[in-house]
Amino acid sequence: MSIKERIQQDMKDAMRARDKERLATIRLMLAAIKQREVDERIELDDTQVITVLDRMIKQRRESISQFEQAGRDDLIAREQGEIGVITPYLPAALDEDEIRALIDAALAATGASSIRDMGKVMAELKPKLAGRADMGAVSALIKARLG
Repeated sequence: MSIKERIQQDMKDAMRARDKERLATIRLMLAAIKQREVDERIELDDTQVITVLDRMIKQRRESISQFEQAGRDDLIAREQGEIGVITPYLPAALDEDEIRALIDAALAATGASSIRDMGKVMAELKPKLAGRADMGAVSALIKARLG
């Protein structure tokens, strides 16, 4: 069963359970997936769905930081709840040691030696880490290694 099919099945389950918050978040996920499919006129596969969901989580994390500055605890709780609904559809997150090992392999594969080669390294890592690691943190680790 694909991720998209699993999300659709979970939407039906949330409707039966009358879980309004979960249902609203699942509908947002399906709308984001459908929007990308319509825009690009393609049927998304699992890796593309993961990219959409990863972007949604990133948006919510940015919103949380904004809401923290504004002191809006009610909105922070809502965004964290949405992250909690979206996260199970993503692959398991990698720990820092696994990320460092992938960075080492990418550095060796690209022959990167300076900060100018960072784009090559990120291009190598992005498909492997999509949805499994915060790319901002990965970028910082790569800069530390190259800088």
